[in-house]
Amino acid sequence: MVWVVGQAQAPQVSALVDAGRFQEAYELGLKLGTPEALALAAKGASFYALYQAKPEEKRTWFEKAEKAASQAIAKAPDYPEGYFERARALGRLSQFKGILEALAEGLAPRIRGDLEKTLKLKPDHAGAMVALALWHFELVQKGWLVAATQGADGSRVEPLMKKAIELEPDGIIHRVEYARVLAAWGKKEEARKQLEKALSLPAKTAADRYDQERARQELAKLK
Repeated sequence: MVWVVGQAQAPQVSALVDAGRFQEAYELGLKLGTPEALALAAKGASFYALYQAKPEEKRTWFEKAEKAASQAIAKAPDYPEGYFERARALGRLSQFKGILEALAEGLAPRIRGDLEKTLKLKPDHAGAMVALALWHFELVQKGWLVAATQGADGSRVEPLMKKAIELEPDGIIHRVEYARVLAAWGKKEEARKQLEKALSLPAKTAADRYDQERARQELAKLK
């Protein structure tokens, strides 16, 4: 019965996330406790850390996101969003911990494992494709030794990005992240096109609006 009620109310958690009420989404998702609600709680926590939290709060909120996602996975091992949200949280936590601490804790293979599990369960998960592309990109950027030891392959970045955009052409975040990669590769004109496209798309959620603001900032850097 708890599962039925939680599933029925999980759209309320999603609506809170879309409205930018990320902390409320996190709290309600934990309260409902279904796999879907817990994954949305993790999403809310990660988005709060990304878009609204003070710098000193961010790490704590990504840790909350990781715990909520792990709870979702424990309750439903075949639910792809649990793995995706845990990968998102762990990916951000690895940035706070730095390369040496992250490598010592084995975060890179855990992140890759969660993303690959997401795609195994849901092969058309565009968000996981972008995240996996960024996993390869960021490790390659850290140097050949890190990339080699973790199995990162720069040749996988662009195909994953392009496939994600093909699947979700209106995904603003996909284009912003792809533009960041292109700019790092010195492909400024291609990056500019992706950012301009991101700004032309309808912003359906609060996260979309935050990402468009980021696109404006990145576009200004290219001029």
